[in-house]
This record gives sequence, structure tokens and C-alpha cells, in this order.
Amino acid sequence: MKPATQVLIERYQKHLYAIAFNICRNQQDAEDVVQDTFIHYHTYKKEFDTEEHIRAWLIRVAINKAKNITRSFWHRNKCNLEEYMETLTFETPESETLFDTVMKLPEKYRIVLHLFYYEDYTTQEISDILHLSVSNVKTRLSRGRALLKETLKEEWNDDE
Repeated sequence: MKPATQVLIERYQKHLYAIAFNICRNQQDAEDVVQDTFIHYHTYKKEFDTEEHIRAWLIRVAINKAKNITRSFWHRNKCNLEEYMETLTFETPESETLFDTVMKLPEKYRIVLHLFYYEDYTTQEISDILHLSVSNVKTRLSRGRALLKETLKEEWNDDE
């Protein structure tokens, strides 16, 4: 008989997290590994012989998933915003401040603004890329601009 996933989560979650964190060295990745491991268990069709067999299987799956994350192209090549900013060159300090402010916006506005202003895509092209309606792209651009204006206005007022 296969124990309920919830029972195993309560029993092994912390243990699997420790193993995953040890390999990934990143909280979010370790949490993803644990979640993916239990999803894998929940959808796995095979029956297990003993509780020890289940525990060993969960650990092995977690280790493999953690190693897959650390080997992935994305994991090997990602860098934080500060490191990325150091690689960029800006013509003026204002353009650097603007870029930094754009990068701090919520993702749904940041992506649309970046594609429109930095990559020179039209609203129709952005709509196709992101699988959004053109009106949704225009709304996100408008709201993103409003957030930028508000944020930059606050920074400008602080300088006075």
C-alpha cells in the first residue's frame, strides 16, 4: 500500500529540504526540489515494499533533482542584478538610474517596458511574444510608465 503524500510530506519534508539545500545552496531551489520530489511521488504509479524503501526513493529523487538544477544552463549562468548591472555601460548616470528603476518594477511591467524601450519591439510583437492581447500589453506599458514616473519623481524629490 502506498502511504498518502501528505503523511510523507509531514515526515520527510525537513530532511529532504536539508539534502536539497546542501546540494543547491539556495533556499528557493531547495524548496522547488522538495516540492518536485513530492509531486513525483504523488504521480508515481509503482508500489513500494517498505517505509524504508519509500524514504530511500524520496532521498534519491531529491538528490537527482537538486543535481539537475545545479547542472542546468540557467543555474550555471545566472547572476544577481548587481552583478549584471556592473557588466552594463550607460551613456549617462540618469540612464543607469532609469534602468535600475525599471529592473525593480514588478515582473509583468518590467518585461513589457524592457521589450518596448530597450529591445524596440512593437506592442503587437510583444503581444505575440508574451501571448497577451495587444490591449493588455498597452495597459501594462501604461501602468509600468506610471509606476516609473512615481518612483523617479520620489527619487528626484528626495535629492532636493
